[in-house]
Amino acid sequence: MTSPSQPYDASTGHDPLGGPPPGCPAHALGPDGLRRLYGPEADADLASVYEKLRAEHGAVAPVLIHDDVRMWAVLGHGENLHMVRSTSQYNRDARNWTALKNGTVKPTHPLVPVFTWQPICSFAEGAEHQRLRGAVTTAIETIDQRTLRRTIHKCTQLIINRFCERGTCEVVSEFAEHLPMMVLLELLGAPDAYSERMVQAARDMIKGTETAIASNEYVTGVLAELTARRRAEPIEGEFTSSLITDPAGLSDEEVTQHLRLVLIAAYEATANLIANVLRTVLTDPRFRAQLNGGQMTVPEAVEQSLWDEPPFSAMVGYFAKVDTELGGQHIRAGDGLIMGIAPGNVDPIVRPDPTAHMMGNRSHLAFGGGPHECPGQDIGRAVAQIGVDAFLMRLDDAELSVPESELRWRSTILSRHLVALPVDFTPREPQEAVGKPSAMPQPRLGSTPRPPVLSPPPAPVRAGVGAAGAGAG
Repeated sequence: MTSPSQPYDASTGHDPLGGPPPGCPAHALGPDGLRRLYGPEADADLASVYEKLRAEHGAVAPVLIHDDVRMWAVLGHGENLHMVRSTSQYNRDARNWTALKNGTVKPTHPLVPVFTWQPICSFAEGAEHQRLRGAVTTAIETIDQRTLRRTIHKCTQLIINRFCERGTCEVVSEFAEHLPMMVLLELLGAPDAYSERMVQAARDMIKGTETAIASNEYVTGVLAELTARRRAEPIEGEFTSSLITDPAGLSDEEVTQHLRLVLIAAYEATANLIANVLRTVLTDPRFRAQLNGGQMTVPEAVEQSLWDEPPFSAMVGYFAKVDTELGGQHIRAGDGLIMGIAPGNVDPIVRPDPTAHMMGNRSHLAFGGGPHECPGQDIGRAVAQIGVDAFLMRLDDAELSVPESELRWRSTILSRHLVALPVDFTPREPQEAVGKPSAMPQPRLGSTPRPPVLSPPPAPVRAGVGAAGAGAG
């Protein structure tokens, strides 16, 4: 571990302990012997890179992101929570980042859409954060849980009806990516906007492709039109109308950008969560047996997935406002830090056995923590729980149609996406798509305490692309 008395300097890259020569092929290291969180080694197994960093440096480690820009990776569970909660020491404002101010981070950096500051709640502080975040939270609280559950159930049946007679489907692209978008657009008050183009545009924005800016413009245009309609004719009890009529007085631009933030953040996280849970059920006989035998409920299976495969594995970034210390490392004002969600979830201090089931334990970092906790975590959980349960009820004999070894993932610093999950099942007749009533009245979302969370950041003003990360509040 780097000695606090001779600290690693994230602005210069000086490491008094030295290390292998820069770019040493034997260790796949970058300049100054630092490990990269991108490139062949990280793409192949980023989790192993994190564990090497933990062994070498402890809970906080110096790393390189794209273009060999230096940051700190926060690997410890407690250290991550301390960082996101300590607003006097750290914030989300990249304008404080030394590497950005001195030109080390170029305008063409691949992660610019993730960390570029915007005047929305994800990056705001103090009174401005309270104004914007309060409006979003109030809008979420207008959503009745029973109505939400009916909507999710109806959307799930509609989507399964599309492929149930075929006896085969590709779960990621035909189910997991469509269900959250259909539900979220219903909740926002724009069910007519749901289409294959909307789903693909959202995915394209997050991937950061050459067409990402055009996709972002399409999504933003749809939401701007919705804002204009609701400004003219608000509907009581609807999410978008609530944002518009909130005493915080959001402008049309603020409403549109927060709609985009909620839509893209919740969509990406929930699509990944659904795919991850169903993959585990389809590939782990013991896991499936526990569900079938009643030893585990679907909500517990979803929570276990949030521990094992969080929808966002990291968030870039937080930025030090003052000189401070974290995890035994000296952090200088202006240093950039990465919230390590996946490595924090397997921190040996809180999880000595990473294979153990975490029944009833919601202290994972999947939704983050601190003032930027994800205000819509209950919506994502509900979509995943009801969607997975309905899928397994309707298609109870679904089996993976390719060897498990053929499954592939797309990995980045921010997340690990399952590319495809093809399944076969006995063909079924379509069912009437109606909302299934809850057994008993449910409280409104936000009416009960919930653990700290966070969600993905929005796009930058410069690039105009809504890229996801892990903090949307």
